[in-house]
Amino acid sequence: MSAQLIPHGNAYVGISYSSSVYVTTRDSFRGWNGSLEFIPFSRFSFVGLVVDASGAYRPGISQYNFVAGPRLAANFGKLRPFVQGFAGIKRVAVNGITYQPLAVDVGGGLDYKLPFRNFSWRLQADYVHTRYLSAEQNDVRGSTGIVWRF
Repeated sequence: MSAQLIPHGNAYVGISYSSSVYVTTRDSFRGWNGSLEFIPFSRFSFVGLVVDASGAYRPGISQYNFVAGPRLAANFGKLRPFVQGFAGIKRVAVNGITYQPLAVDVGGGLDYKLPFRNFSWRLQADYVHTRYLSAEQNDVRGSTGIVWRF
């Protein structure tokens, strides 16, 4: 029996649009989203471990999320719906002032297998909550892009 050097999984890269509510102000952001998912147990192929990073921008503000956690997925023909729960850190820079609160990211999506070998198209939605001192920030993000399965 030969061991695999790289476990089964996928890599995703896409564009995103998010809406962020900070105290009473709502802002819209455009950016990117990417993730690596590893499926370490062939017997439990519905469980993946994910590392996710994203960036969102608007004039004077940039936000970066670095989160990780489990993803649960199922395969139904060409469709692969999934749900995920992550925790990590968010880096926010507003006019030269930077802070890094803890972030909780809950979301899900759907992968559609393309006719090209090992490629899928992903639609994903996430809710990200952060708290810094007494201020809370609630983000909703939608993203779409290409998935390469290995």
